[in-house]
Amino acid sequence: MKSILDILADVIIMIPILLIALPFHEYAHAYVAYKLGDPTAKNMGRLTLNPLKHLDLFGTLMMFVARVGWARPVPVNSGYFKDRRKGIILVSLAGPMSNLLLAFAFMLVWGIMVKLLVIEVIPIRSETMVTVITWLQVFFQVSILVNISLAVFNMIPVPPLDGSRLISSFIPEESYYRFARYEQFIGLGFLALVIFAPNALSSVIRFFADPIYNSMLTVTSLILGL
Repeated sequence: MKSILDILADVIIMIPILLIALPFHEYAHAYVAYKLGDPTAKNMGRLTLNPLKHLDLFGTLMMFVARVGWARPVPVNSGYFKDRRKGIILVSLAGPMSNLLLAFAFMLVWGIMVKLLVIEVIPIRSETMVTVITWLQVFFQVSILVNISLAVFNMIPVPPLDGSRLISSFIPEESYYRFARYEQFIGLGFLALVIFAPNALSSVIRFFADPIYNSMLTVTSLILGL
């Protein structure tokens, strides 16, 4: 069982990560929708990286409990899109892809830091420096894992996650409307799974997230010669 200090350390590390990852995800949805002609999110003040405009209290708390969570969904009106199906696909993918982009950016910065340590551009000459490097390593690693997990989690085809919106663009409208009748119940069932069986859900997410993490690590190592 974690001590109070361990829990406090987790909170200190997670807060800045969430203040970056969740707003960036929703901003990506809003930005792509706006570029495709939908001003809804912009008019509601959601075309911003300000965390206060995006964070959902319960969804944020779940990031600490289950390592998966969500922000307030950005409102999208697909009626503004010239090609409705293509617009829904692009907007839906924008959030998860933004998290993967963030994860890779964190991976590159972490790799550069490791490279500078290896060639001794950054010398380690004190215990304080060791502590700083250790905290930075933990921060970058958790940032990468959180962003990849968010991307995978949001691709699950359960409302109101992005995967559900993607499914709606590929199945016939009649079939989707039949499915939509049960969205509320499916969403509640999935929420119960997140709350009461977070380890099971985390195992599923790790199954897909680990290969993505390892691929990013391999690419970064090749780029930086590590």
